[in-house]
Amino acid sequence: MPMYSDKVMDHFMNPRNVGEINDADGTGEEGNPVCGDMMTFYIKVKDNRLEDVKFKTFGCGAAVAVSSMVSEMAKGKTLEEAVKITPSLVAQELEGLPKNKYHCSNLGAQALRRAIRDYAQKKGITIEGLGPEEKGEEDEESEE
Repeated sequence: MPMYSDKVMDHFMNPRNVGEINDADGTGEEGNPVCGDMMTFYIKVKDNRLEDVKFKTFGCGAAVAVSSMVSEMAKGKTLEEAVKITPSLVAQELEGLPKNKYHCSNLGAQALRRAIRDYAQKKGITIEGLGPEEKGEEDEESEE
């Protein structure tokens, strides 16, 4: 059985939405000092929807694939829908991740939530499902 699914390999070899949004409405960064992965998400919001989502990722193939998938999953969603993107959903969309790479899905979902939180704080708005940031709040099933 291959270590990575065809979908993971596709998103690693052909990542979607790579880059920066210079005038981003929100920016979120998340990293893991143990493995060295670092993800930064940039969002552009129009009419409460994620009109554009881009990312820059420094890390392994799984980290790049996760970032690409999260950006695809989030684009076009309302802010309330986007904050419901969980590490489990990301891993499921990628048709699985090796157990030792599951933390990458945590990083991607967290970086997106941080970008949305950054936008909400700048606008002084509350987004359903997005409470105040607390250490580890988004860590879901950290299957490392």
